[in-house]
Amino acid sequence: MGEYFWCVRGGEVGQADRIFLRDGYLAIGWPEVGDLSILVKERKAFSAAVAGAYPNARPGAIPGYAGILYRFAHEMQPGELVIYPSKIDGQFHIGRIAGEYEYNAERSGDYPNMRKVTWLKTVPRTMFSGGALAECKSLLTVFQIKHHADECREALSSMVSGKAVMGGAPDIEEGTRDFMRKRLSKALKGYLFEGFVAELLRAMGYHARVTKQSGDGGIDVIAHRDELGIEPPIIKVQVKSTWGTTGDPEVSALYGKVGTNEVGLFVTLGTFSEQAKKFANSKQNLRLVNGEEVLELIMQHYDDFEAQYKSLIPLKRVFIPIPIEPANGEIL
Repeated sequence: MGEYFWCVRGGEVGQADRIFLRDGYLAIGWPEVGDLSILVKERKAFSAAVAGAYPNARPGAIPGYAGILYRFAHEMQPGELVIYPSKIDGQFHIGRIAGEYEYNAERSGDYPNMRKVTWLKTVPRTMFSGGALAECKSLLTVFQIKHHADECREALSSMVSGKAVMGGAPDIEEGTRDFMRKRLSKALKGYLFEGFVAELLRAMGYHARVTKQSGDGGIDVIAHRDELGIEPPIIKVQVKSTWGTTGDPEVSALYGKVGTNEVGLFVTLGTFSEQAKKFANSKQNLRLVNGEEVLELIMQHYDDFEAQYKSLIPLKRVFIPIPIEPANGEIL
């Protein structure tokens, strides 16, 4: 069986993502409770502290919140494995807990309860089965992965092969994203993804064409607003259909091919390194689009896609209820 995995979530919409990945800390909220290390090491004490800090919380929710805080402060141990499903880059980050519990309100007032973490590997969601994805979508902030820990261990050792990702995921919107990721990775590799990006740009109102496969100089798509491609700016697009991290050298190389009155656009299904993002932020005519943004753009402009591209990612618009989230993160 091997050692189990903890799963720690970084907020409903990934508010703590930078603390996790940039600063190297697992971090959870409930700041009004204060420093957990000064509480008596028993769940009743944690429940009393939560009830005192959040008097408007539902009585039934208090034991759950207290349990999360207790697990984070006392049950998690240095050296144990942890997985973080990022809401920002859409990938799973696997690491080892590298420190004891600490309270640091100065680093982040909203997420002051912290543990140092050493990240070992970033794994695309498409490497997990639907059941594993569903287990990681628990509403709990901190919990043990009990039923699919083997998949997490296999992913850490690069042994996982692509698997179906729908399988009853409780979150319909995220299940749709998983389906889209799978279709993009299976049906639109390499040169085919260049054509898809050109179609996405056309759906957004641009005129776009794919360059020749050989001798394109690293420019995969040319886009512009006018029909003839005379009026500036001309957009030079580089496309990458892999789920890894694109670094500063590749982004800088694209920018080296961008001339006056031109804009560089780098589109990837994966993510960009911090250095690449910093470089792009320093340039007014350079834009990076990561995999999660690609999914957002597809959903926004899907109705304007040509039929052949809709058939590659078949979707249907539906209305679903969304949770009402009052103060203190309590879900009704």
